[in-house]
Amino acid sequence: MSDSITMGRHDRLLMGTRVYRLVTAYVIAPWALQDTHPHGEVLEIGGGVGAMAHHLLRTTPDLHMVVTDFDPDMVSTASENLRKFGSRAMVQQADANDLSFADDRFDFVISCLMLHHTGDWQRSLREAIRVLRPGGRLVGFDIVAGAPLHHSRRFATLMRQGQLSEFLTTVPVTQVLVRPGLVKSLVRFVATKAA
Repeated sequence: MSDSITMGRHDRLLMGTRVYRLVTAYVIAPWALQDTHPHGEVLEIGGGVGAMAHHLLRTTPDLHMVVTDFDPDMVSTASENLRKFGSRAMVQQADANDLSFADDRFDFVISCLMLHHTGDWQRSLREAIRVLRPGGRLVGFDIVAGAPLHHSRRFATLMRQGQLSEFLTTVPVTQVLVRPGLVKSLVRFVATKAA
């Protein structure tokens, strides 16, 4: 695990605002999900304060989510933010590089701006794919090397442009779509676990 896995103070403050939740619901979620529709049992890795999960649980009544984060403060905040969804939302601390879930458990795995915090983004993606059911979808986005505001010494393991596409050819996924984000320093991805 990298020492960059916890959020900075300014990030925590921003993520706790109503504005952030609204931006997540109306901008980030539609853009990140790329016309996919989470269903069944969903795992969100690095869920932060639970903004994405809150939006999905609010808009998809039959959804059940497990929201994880490595940072205990984020876990505590997300638990509070998702409490109203009762048994449909479970929040727990987890290491994205060593998930404690069984193989083939989830119908959908979401990873939004989390991979650059893990210290080993390839291992995190292998774990995400491992816990997906065959036919399940992996969807998300992250930053790539050269992104503004992400110092190369703190985030030494940022993926480079094109590296994610190469990596996804080495794991059991199909229907892969990797494309640049709204700005050059972001990349979005969707993949389906092979049967």
